[in-house]
Amino acid sequence: MEARAITRHVGVPATKLRQLIDHIRLKPVEEALSILRFSPRPVAKVVEKTLRSAIANAINQDIENPIDADELFVVTVFADEGRELKRIRPRARGSADRISKRQSHLTIIVGDQLN
Repeated sequence: MEARAITRHVGVPATKLRQLIDHIRLKPVEEALSILRFSPRPVAKVVEKTLRSAIANAINQDIENPIDADELFVVTVFADEGRELKRIRPRARGSADRISKRQSHLTIIVGDQLN
């Protein structure tokens, strides 16, 4: 059984998000939560919140056959590029530089067995 959680429009570029999620891929959820809890990166809180949502979705998915959270693994986790907000920074002599504020979409899938 698998469950997923998606967080859209995370205010971090996908490349920076991928550096963090590579550490939790194919790990038990308890170990992944401890890695995220002690990570110094600010985006770790967003990833931890999404992982907790995926765990809750897995537990509440089948009420007749409840699954224990200790048995879950992070099966798949990936970050896609989202929208790019374009801003302008004024520069000398009337010119301007373009600033791109990148966003990303985070998807975490947890399951009771690794594929």
